[in-house]
Amino acid sequence: MLRPLLLVHLFSTTLFFHLHLLPSSAEAGAANSTVNATDYIRTSCHTTQYPDLCYTSLVSYADSVQENPARLARVAIGVSLSRANRLAVYVRNLTIRGEYGPDPRAGAALHDCFSLFCDAVDQMRGSLDQMRRLKGEGEELAFEMSNVQTWMSAALTNEETCTDGFEDVADGPMKTDVCVRVVKVKKVTSNALALVNSFVANSKVMSP
Repeated sequence: MLRPLLLVHLFSTTLFFHLHLLPSSAEAGAANSTVNATDYIRTSCHTTQYPDLCYTSLVSYADSVQENPARLARVAIGVSLSRANRLAVYVRNLTIRGEYGPDPRAGAALHDCFSLFCDAVDQMRGSLDQMRRLKGEGEELAFEMSNVQTWMSAALTNEETCTDGFEDVADGPMKTDVCVRVVKVKKVTSNALALVNSFVANSKVMSP
């Protein structure tokens, strides 16, 4: 992975998300009302493992999502990417400051966690780019979405592996803090993957 380049764009992803992820105002203006879009997001979130978190993290994008499952999946990936970015920066700062005590296993777990989150960020960026460039139908769309599913699943696995790395680390404030933060990001990523899978399933149903 291109770590130096990744660290440069860790701080710019939120801006990228707001400038490039969402549809144009003209496109959004042709869709249904915000009330219907809000209800759509709430209903769609019922397919996720953490529906309340799903709704609260995505409802502010209702005007842009409207009732479009592809947009909803795209926004969910963007939200997950933004949060993973912030956590990667947070963990990186911990490693730089050496705030993990004398236990060498703690330092190793932190470095591994940062590396894993860098990989997860790369994978989610690939997913987001693919979602923004969807052009196919039928088998071509299935291939494009299989890439998104693979990358999002891999990102979630990397996040889970981060917490696994702390199992042999002695309990303490740093371990608790990092693991709690990672679990929050994992939940958002899990929800994003569920919405991607839901979009894929609905696309297959609608295919001739």
